[in-house]
Formats: sequence, C-alpha cells, structure tokens
Amino acid sequence: MKKFLNRHKAHHKSLLLLAGPMILSNITVPLLGIVDTAVIGHLGSAHFLAGIALGATVISLLFWLAGFLRMSTTGLVAQAYGKKDYPQLAGLLKRSLVLALIVAFSLIALSPLIKNAIAYLSGSSAQVLAQAYSYFEIRIFSAPAALCNLVLLAWMLGIHYGKGPFYLLLVTNITNIVLDIYFVVYLDWQVAGAAWASLIADYTALLFALFLVFRLAKKMTVPLFLGGWFSRDKMWALLSLNRDIFIRSLILQLCFSFMTFYGARIGEVTLAVNAVLLNFLMLVSFALDGIAYASEAKVGQAKGQHSVRRINLWVKISVFWGMLFAFCYSVFFALFGSQIITLLTDIPEVIKAANEYLPWLIFMPLAAMSCFLFDGIFVGLTRAQDMRNTMLISALVGFFGMFWVFNAWQNHALWLAMTCFMLLRGITLVVRYKQLQTAQQLLN
Repeated sequence: MKKFLNRHKAHHKSLLLLAGPMILSNITVPLLGIVDTAVIGHLGSAHFLAGIALGATVISLLFWLAGFLRMSTTGLVAQAYGKKDYPQLAGLLKRSLVLALIVAFSLIALSPLIKNAIAYLSGSSAQVLAQAYSYFEIRIFSAPAALCNLVLLAWMLGIHYGKGPFYLLLVTNITNIVLDIYFVVYLDWQVAGAAWASLIADYTALLFALFLVFRLAKKMTVPLFLGGWFSRDKMWALLSLNRDIFIRSLILQLCFSFMTFYGARIGEVTLAVNAVLLNFLMLVSFALDGIAYASEAKVGQAKGQHSVRRINLWVKISVFWGMLFAFCYSVFFALFGSQIITLLTDIPEVIKAANEYLPWLIFMPLAAMSCFLFDGIFVGLTRAQDMRNTMLISALVGFFGMFWVFNAWQNHALWLAMTCFMLLRGITLVVRYKQLQTAQQLLN
C-alpha cells in the first residue's frame, strides 16, 4: 500500500483535492436528512416521522430519477474539457439546462397523479398520508431549482472545479438545516416546515450556482452566449445518453421505493425504523460518491485525451480510496450505530426495532463500495447502456429475486435484498469493465 501511494503520490493528491470538497459537502446531505428525521422524530408520534419518510421518499424518487441530468452532463463536460473544446462546454450547459426545465415542469404538471399514487401504493393510515401530502405539495415546486442545480453542479465538476460543488451543496444544506430548525422547532410548522425549508434552500442555491458558473465561464473564456448551441443532432445525442441513465436511475429508485412502501405495509413502526436506518446508507453513499464524482471527472478527462493508461490508473486510485472509506464507515457504524439511532429518534419502539436491523448497516459500506465507485467510472466513460444493463440484472436477481425467496423474513428480507442488490451491482460493473479493458474498448 505504501509503495502504491508513493509511486502515484501526485495522482492521489489530485484525486483527493477534487474529491475532498465533494466528500465534505456530501456529508452535509445526509446530515440534512438526519436533521429532518431528528426534528420530526421528536414531535412525539411515529406518524409524523412515517409521513415525512413517505413524502420525502416520493420527492427523492422524482429528483433522483432526474439524476441522469447530472451524470450525463459530468461525463460529457469532462470529455470536452479533456479535449479543451470550450464551445462544446457552453453548448452542453445550455442543452442540459433546457432539458432540466422541461423535466421539472413536467413533474409539477403530473403532481396530482403522483399524489394519488402515494395513497394507492403505500396503504398508509390517514394520519401518515396527511403528513406525506403536506410535505409533497410544497416540495414539488422546488423541482426547477433542484434539477437546474444538478446540471450546474455537474458542469463545475466536469471542469475539475471541486470547490464549486462544495460551495453549492454547503449553501443548500446549511440554509436547509437552519430553516428546518426554525420552521419546525420554533414556528411549529411540523412537516410543512421541513418542506418549506428545502424549497427555499433549493432556490437560494440556484442563484448562487448561476453566479459561480458565469464567473468560471468568464475566467476560462467559455463562450456562453455564442449562438448555434441548439442543434437537433446534438440534442438527440444528449437525449439518447440520458434515456439509458434514466432507466438505470428508475430501476435504482424502484428498489429504494419498494423498501419504503413495503415497510409501510408491514406497519407504521417499520416505516419509521427504515426511515431512520436509510440515513446510515445515505451517509455511506454520499461519502463514497465524493470519490466517485472525482472519478467521473478524471476518467472523463482521460477519455477525452484518448489515454487508456490514464483511465486505468484513475480506476486503481479510486478503488484504493473507496475501500479505505468503506472500511472506516463499517467500523464507525459498529462502534456508534446505536448512539446514532438514539440521536435520530426518542420513540422507544422505533429505537428497539432499529437496533435489531443495525447489523445490516454495519456490513453495507463494504458491500456497496464497488457499485458506487464503478458507477462514477462508467459515467466518466459515458457507457450508459452498460450502467442500465448491470442495474437491471442486479435489481431482478439481487433485490427482487432475493426478497421473493426470503419474503417471510419481512423487514429482514428487505435489508437482505438491499445488501445483495448493492453487492451484485458492484460485481457486474467490475466484470463489464474488465471485458471492455480486455477488448480494448474503453475509448469507444
């Protein structure tokens, strides 16, 4: 290990300088979820916590489905940056922002249908549904800002400006956390307060992100106001790439949503327990995504430079740091998992049940490490079809297949299925990468 670190010291430093700000800012994202859960979890009744879990899951599903906007933008921008094609950098930004607004306003238009689906799929009590509706009806109107922020964040990451996403996520999440505490604790707006906090934070972040991007473009002499950016062929190419990433994201969110909705059918306490424990998984995912985001930019740049050697080097460095972080998280959860649960809620039945399922979360970082990192690597390579296909296999076999076999275990079956799903995602992506490497197709 020491020899590997010393041999590529400059590369390790370069990756960490890009990943470091992303890791620090991403940690504030699950911190936001923890604050949401904590302020609502101390209102004294499980239906508040279950309601925000249900409403927030639906919003997360919709916004994460739009995650293709960030992934495709990062990969394409990183490749254009590697080629030093500045007109292409400007065109990609504009086309992606137009697509983000189209998707956002479509979600708002469809929100009445989505709201009806919440009741049909969850089978929750009237009290839980009332809280879920209260959250959803406010939060859905943050879609234009939230989706444009994905594009702006991705553009900054693609040009290796790691501080930009750091500042953006920091502004978003600190604003959200402060308003969360003020609206929920001091004004007693309950679940609606958490929704308003998120909406205001998203639009505050949009203004800040636009400022950062315009300043960067001016500094790099990127011709943002140059015409001719909207071509049918280029837009179609972007849509084709986004289609496969969208399908991949849809499958991923179906698995997470299944956990929430099936947990709701088991019972109110189970739904609340999973809401608490999913914060552990989100903490792991966003920390590992800090390395994965850096990998997207580095691998994409290497592909733009047509260097297979550099692609393979960045993959090795990314995996090294991913394994290190995953091990640290497993140890941390083993030592302090119970204490974290008691910080998130003071409801006795939720605390007792959550500790029963904690061992799944202790193992999860090690199981999930490869899937997060190789997602980033495949984004940098813009291999969207491979991401779609491996996700489909992993969901059918690892998640739904395992749950079908062990469904008598109820909530333990859900966590077993999620663990197998994460593990198989990593295995299939690694196998596919080795195939591309052997066939010398990494630059295709």
